[in-house]
Amino acid sequence: MKATPPPPAPADGGMVERGWAGLQPLLEQPLVAFSGLRLTLGGLLFALLALLAAWLLSALLRRTIGRWGERHQGVNAAALYTVSRLVHYVLLLVGFLVALDLAGIPVTKFAIFAGAIGVGLGFGLQAIFSNFISGLILLFDRSLKVGDFVQLDDDLRGTVRAINIRATLITTNDGIDVIVPNSEFVSGRVVNWTHGSINRRIRVRFGVAYGVDKELVKKAALEAAAAVPFTLATEGDRRPQVWLVGFGDSAVEFILAVWLNEAAARRNAAIEAAYLWELDTALKRHGIEIPFPQRDLHLRSLFGLRGEAALAALHGAASESTDTAPDDAGASELPQHERAEFAGNDAQQDVEREIAAEAVPDAPDAPPTSKS
Repeated sequence: MKATPPPPAPADGGMVERGWAGLQPLLEQPLVAFSGLRLTLGGLLFALLALLAAWLLSALLRRTIGRWGERHQGVNAAALYTVSRLVHYVLLLVGFLVALDLAGIPVTKFAIFAGAIGVGLGFGLQAIFSNFISGLILLFDRSLKVGDFVQLDDDLRGTVRAINIRATLITTNDGIDVIVPNSEFVSGRVVNWTHGSINRRIRVRFGVAYGVDKELVKKAALEAAAAVPFTLATEGDRRPQVWLVGFGDSAVEFILAVWLNEAAARRNAAIEAAYLWELDTALKRHGIEIPFPQRDLHLRSLFGLRGEAALAALHGAASESTDTAPDDAGASELPQHERAEFAGNDAQQDVEREIAAEAVPDAPDAPPTSKS
């Protein structure tokens, strides 16, 4: 009886096997071989695939976390961002270790490369390493979070958009993106306008002419604060306040202290201009003069006259000009009940309230004792 031969293998499978058999010597061809370390082309390709897989998995998880945060509005966005960045770094680290193993570089023998990296850090990579560690500190310390409004100097202020591995992205109110190294936030001084609270107070300085009723000035300034929609409150502890802060060369100097709501706390430079605009309108409405700089002029002679004769001639000219000049528009009078309402010293009340809040009545005061 004649034995039947086995059926032939499928043509496709044979082609795949033959193709793999032809590529295997090329993939196993050593590229680097020294001190027990053997790098092949196939190992490097698999290592690159491992890094790519780690990167794609990180991107997928970060997108999933972002979508979950969008569906749950009550979740802290800064905390989600921190978790997302940590997941990204951990997956990249795992992918890097797996890639080393696939490339034929045992982790136990990575001390050689670690030493080389240490030398590189000492010579040229210390700034990059410092920024990386600073970025991790910012993520864990949370003194700076995504969404915070920060100020580095007088010209640089904006909202934190991203804390990356090397630098932090800040977008200014003018739409300009500024990339700041992470180490500057750790080693330098940064003003975080929204760290503990979203409400902030600004102080708008302005001056009026000498002789103007200060209670009337206070009324006009409070009307200006109420006209700006960014004022947090018009009553209570965070109401606008008017402080008399100095007597200048040509003006009595005041400050309008205003608590801002969340929208205005991130626009503090433009908001000051908004209050100045309303201040100008309110002061003009009440006939309050915003003075020009003034200087005293002393004349030793006038048209060849000296002493009392020059002074008499000067007074005569002044009286004539006064008689012919039209009367100035009179300032609006403040009723007595409103004068009493606006007569309070806000700065003094503010300090007294802070002192009372700091006092902790733990125990009744003990009577004074004499010291021997």
